[in-house]
This record gives sequence, C-alpha cells and structure tokens, in this order.
Amino acid sequence: MIKILNYINGAYTEPQSGEWLDNYNPSTGEVYAQIANSNHKDIGDAYEAAKAAFESWSNTTIDERSRILLKIASLIDDNLDRLAEAEAKDNGKPLSLAKTVDIPRASSNFRFFGNAITQFSSEAHESVGLNTMNFTLRQPIGVVGCISPWNLPLYLFTWKIAPALAAGNTVVAKPSEVTPLTAYLLGELCTEAGLPNGVLNIVHGMGPTAGQAIVEHPGIKAISFTGGTKTGEHLARTAAPMFKKLSLELGGKNPNLIFADCDYDKMLAVTVKSSFSNQGQICLCGSRIFVEKSIYEKFKMDFVLKVQQLKVGNPFEAAIDLGALVSKPHLEKVQSYIALAEKEGGTILTGGNPVSVKGFENGYYLEPTVIEVFDNQCRVNQEEIFGPVVTMMPFETEEEALRMANGVKYGLSATVWTNNLNRTMRVSKQLEVGIVWVNTWLNRDLRTPFGGVKDSGVGREGGFEALRFFTEAKNICIKYE
Repeated sequence: MIKILNYINGAYTEPQSGEWLDNYNPSTGEVYAQIANSNHKDIGDAYEAAKAAFESWSNTTIDERSRILLKIASLIDDNLDRLAEAEAKDNGKPLSLAKTVDIPRASSNFRFFGNAITQFSSEAHESVGLNTMNFTLRQPIGVVGCISPWNLPLYLFTWKIAPALAAGNTVVAKPSEVTPLTAYLLGELCTEAGLPNGVLNIVHGMGPTAGQAIVEHPGIKAISFTGGTKTGEHLARTAAPMFKKLSLELGGKNPNLIFADCDYDKMLAVTVKSSFSNQGQICLCGSRIFVEKSIYEKFKMDFVLKVQQLKVGNPFEAAIDLGALVSKPHLEKVQSYIALAEKEGGTILTGGNPVSVKGFENGYYLEPTVIEVFDNQCRVNQEEIFGPVVTMMPFETEEEALRMANGVKYGLSATVWTNNLNRTMRVSKQLEVGIVWVNTWLNRDLRTPFGGVKDSGVGREGGFEALRFFTEAKNICIKYE
C-alpha cells in the first residue's frame, strides 16, 4: 500500500503523530493508500524549513528562479502519463481528462509564472515641481500558505504554488486530504529540478488540523485558499486578527444564459460540456441553465437527448465521458439534492440514479442529471451541489434572465450565448460575477484575473494579479536637487 508522506525541507518524512488517514480510489471504493495525518508539529517543521530557506530564495536572481520553475514544468511534461494515471486513480476523473487538461495545465502554471516573473514590472513617478522620484518595489512576503481543493488536484495546487515561488516566497502547502497523490509526487520532481530544500514544503492532513495550523501560524504571512464558502468564512475569521493577506476562491452557482439568437448547435455541444465536465466537479461549471422561452422546449428535448448519450464508467476506459465522484460522502450529498429537488416540485428530466459499473460495483458513480424547476429561489437553484446535476428554467426577457442569474449569493462566473453584440455588452456588464464567457466556456488565458464576487471569494488569481498578491508594495521617494 502506498504511503503518502510529507515533503519537508526537501525530504519525505512521516507525520510526527504517527497517525495515517485512509485514501480511497473513487472508481472502486477501496482504500489504496495511507496519508500522513499531520498536525501543528508538522506544520511547525515545515514553517521552520521555509523560514530558513527564505533569505536565500528571495535573493536568488529572477533568471535563476525562472530557470527552476521552467525545469519543473518540463519534468511534469516528461511525467505526463504517470501523473495523469495517479490523478485519475486518486480523483475518479476520466484518464483522458487528466491527460489532456489537468496535468498539462499544471505544467503550464509553472511555465507561465516562470516566464511572467521575468516581465513583472513596477511603477515610477517623477514629481517635476518637487524634484522627487517615487518608485515602487515589489518584494516577496516571506513564508506563505497555499491550501488547494480536491476537484482539480495538481492543476489548482500548482496554480497557487507557482506564482508564490516565482515572486520569491517560500511555501507551506496543503493539498486536499481526499486527493493528495499528485501533490506528493510533485515533491520529487521539485527536488530533481534543483529547487532548494525548504523552498516548497508539502504537508498532508485534515483541514481542521493541518489546514487550521497553517492559517493560525503567526509566521505564515499570507494564505491562498480554494475551497468551499463555509470553510472560507472560517478561514477569514481566523486570519483577520493576524492581518494576514488573503486570497479566497470559493463556491459558485454559475448561470448559463441562452438567447434565441445564439449559434444553436455550438451552444448545445458546449453547454453539455460545461454542465458535466469532471462530473460537474468544477467551480466554473454552469449549473443553472436559463433559456429564452421561444427555444426552451426545443433545447430541453435536444439537451436531454445529448445528456442521455453520455457514458459513465471506469475512468481508465477511453470511451467514457464521466468517471466517479470523488468520495462516498460527496456522492451521498449530491444524491440528497436530487431527492430534495423532487420534494421542491422539480422534475427529473433524466438521470438521478447511481450507476453500477461492471467490475467496479463499489465505485461512486452517478448518472448525469437534468432537473426542470420553475422557482429560482428553490434550494437546488440556490445552493452549490458540485456534481453532475444541472437545473433549467425558461425566461421571457433579458431583464428576467439577469434577475434570475444574479439572484444567488454566489458570483463566480457566467456564460452568455447570443450573437447580438449590444446584448453581449449589456448583459456582461450587469452580471454580478468575476468572469463572463460569451459563446464559449472555460476558455482561459492565464494572463487574465481569475476570481469571484459576493460569496464566491475575495481577491484575484492569475497573471500579474497573482504576483501582486504574493508581493508587498513598498514606495521609495527620493529627493534630488
């Protein structure tokens, strides 16, 4: 059985508690690994290693930091198959998805920030009448904490680590205890790339113990967290009295607004993808579908037919579209919302049932589910389900569509389907979200800011926004004669 160890000061170490957590393969429902159940002592060791490494790493030349990050990216590419297989086994997602999206994106994260740091610049302002020159230094913060979720394990883990390291910080990082395997494997690649000991420390364990210890540690000066809104609220309350910098990317309940003048065939294909990719376990999935009334019945029929053609199965089969949900408790949570939808008067148009996969009967499989609702305030339309479940409703006017789209506490992303440029601009400006896709979905340019509003989070990741978060601005004013 695999033992998933902590990576502290460049070496793999067992948890000081001597305790281990079971790690399940979602496709089989069986335990296949044990994870270090770390506590504040392990976090303390990781912090001390990061603190000791900070002075040297923060004074390393930009070119040297860039070289090491680019080497890590190349090593991820070289280990694509191994990492993709680990991700599919650990998370339950289709191997094809891990191989074409998750692992290549992890490589891109290191490559992007390895290059971005060489272009990162600051400001200078000359006050002519006062004979002063003001310029801004962007200096690394120190030891920072990065906590990532289970849905896109290596993808989002590296999305935080890469800019933190590029900016000259040292890192104490915790991946989700549900999907720790690829983060564990990343440690050996970082060592092979020549990342100095202590610059990156990866500690495994539960959120209330290891995660809490990271947030509470007085020496860790910034926290970048992606996860649930409730956890984000707790994290913010914990960190606020210590005045830590916070970046919180939290939940979503993202609307798809489909207008009658859209490119129908393209919209239909992409909407199926945006609804059910990664079993709907992406914070950017469009989980609420609003369709203009004149095409609603046609869309309902066509969409349901397309969804019924999706194949659920063993993640390692090439022909499948959806793999297993990440855990048994998460499967049960999603099923509870499907049952709730019927109690609330919703109609299950397709799906809703567990799937028995031959040879994998104990895996956590669920049919992709489409629910028709007529009350935007019902719980299944208001609360994040985070599974292969979408709701649909008709609308008559642009104003009604916007009112329903904005009528939730979340504000992460939205997708708009229309060929009317005026409507594109009107609707995009009025949507209360951090990201709007028009006639596309999940089309990401890593230079752009990423994040949400309302209960979907605080701050932005991506591009120079991430490098700004992981640095402190210092103004220097020089008087000259």
